[in-house]
Amino acid sequence: MKLNVIKQRSLWWTISATIILAGIISMVISTATLGTPLRLGLDFVGGTRLQFELDCTKPGNCDKPIDVATVRDVMAQQGLGGSSIQVLGEKQQALTIRTKTLNGEERTQLRNTLSEKVGAFDPQATQIDTVGPTLGRQLFSSGLLAIILSFAGILVYLTFRFQLDYAFFAFIALFHDVIITVGIFSILGLVQGVEIDSLFVVGILTIIGFSVNDTVVIYDRVREVISLNPEQNIDQVVDDAVNQTLTRSINTTLTVLLTLFSIFLFGGETLKNFALCLIVGFTAGAYSSIFIASTLLAWWRERTAKA
Repeated sequence: MKLNVIKQRSLWWTISATIILAGIISMVISTATLGTPLRLGLDFVGGTRLQFELDCTKPGNCDKPIDVATVRDVMAQQGLGGSSIQVLGEKQQALTIRTKTLNGEERTQLRNTLSEKVGAFDPQATQIDTVGPTLGRQLFSSGLLAIILSFAGILVYLTFRFQLDYAFFAFIALFHDVIITVGIFSILGLVQGVEIDSLFVVGILTIIGFSVNDTVVIYDRVREVISLNPEQNIDQVVDDAVNQTLTRSINTTLTVLLTLFSIFLFGGETLKNFALCLIVGFTAGAYSSIFIASTLLAWWRERTAKA
C-alpha cells in the first residue's frame, strides 16, 4: 500500500494545527491562572515536597483511600492552604504534597497531624525534598538554554548537511514536536495537576534528537531520488521518498514506544511523566517527519519551482 502524503497534506496540517492551537489556548489559560504556561514542579519554583504512603501492615489502616478533602483541611489549619496535593496509586493510599519551604519542626508537625486524620504512614516510604527558589530558577534557565542551543546546533548542522530550505523545514518539524509536547503537558497541568520537573527538560532534549533523525532519513532519500530522477515532479519525489522510508520509520518508533509504555506503566511515579513526555514527543516526531517536514518541503519547492 502506497501512502499519498502530498495529496492529503491539508489534512495533516489541519490535525497538527488543531492540536497546537489547543495547547496554546491551554498555555494562555495556565499563564492567567498559575502565572506560567506549564505547572512548574518543585525543581523549578523551590519549596518542600512531601510524599507519604499509608502503612498497610497496621490492621484497618488501608481499608479506605486517602480523602483529599481531609488533607486540604489539615493543610489549611497549618496555614498551607495554597499547597498542591495529589493522591497517588490505584488504591489511592499514597500522597504527595508540594508546599512552601518548611523547616524540620514544621514537617514533623504536618506529618503527625496528617497521620492522626488519614492514618499511619510507612516511615520507609516517606520522602521529603526541599529545593531553594534560587536553585529552581537556575535549573529552569539552564534547561531553557540547553533547548535553545540544541535547536541552534541542529539548524546549523542541517544547513551544512543539506540546503537552507531543508534545514528550515526540519527546524519547523522539530518546533512542531516540542510545542505539541509542551501543549499536551499544559493541558494535563490544568486538568490533572501534572507538574514538570528537570526530567521534562531532559525529555524535550531527547525528543529533539530523536525526531530530527527520522526527518534526516527522509530528506536523504529525497535528495537521492532527485539525483536519480532530476526531471521528476517534486510531489512525486517526496511521495516516493516517504514510502521508501516509511517501514523503517514506523518500526523504529514502535520499538521505542513499546519500551516507553513499559516504563510508563511499571517504572513508578518518578519516571511516569518523563516516559509520557517521550511518548508524546516521539509520536509527534514520527508524525512530523512523515507528514509535516516532507509536505512542507514539497510545497516550498513547488512554489519556487526548484527541485
